[in-house]
Amino acid sequence: MNSIFILKTLISAIVISFSSWLAKFRPSLAGLILALPLTSLLALAMSYLEHKDSQSAIEFAKSTFVAIPISLLFFIPFLLASKFQLNFWTCYLLGIFLLVLGFFLHQFTFKFLS
Repeated sequence: MNSIFILKTLISAIVISFSSWLAKFRPSLAGLILALPLTSLLALAMSYLEHKDSQSAIEFAKSTFVAIPISLLFFIPFLLASKFQLNFWTCYLLGIFLLVLGFFLHQFTFKFLS
């Protein structure tokens, strides 16, 4: 493996691990950190630094812009959990199902914008 891949993996793992650890003590702060576009910021910068391709980075950013609101579909079952007495795993699986539908919506929307 090359060292850039290992460095990117370590940085990503630290951000994710820190957020999940913080959720026990300060769930609202952990949620805010996770909602920040940290992964987008890291991935865009790492991609550009590694490949030095502006056009590809711009397409990557545009795809991310379209994907962010679509990715919120995952949280809809959690918002409705109390109303419909849904447990965690039901919410989680329904959220993944909605993300699969969102994938097709993303593909259609991104093609339209490109």
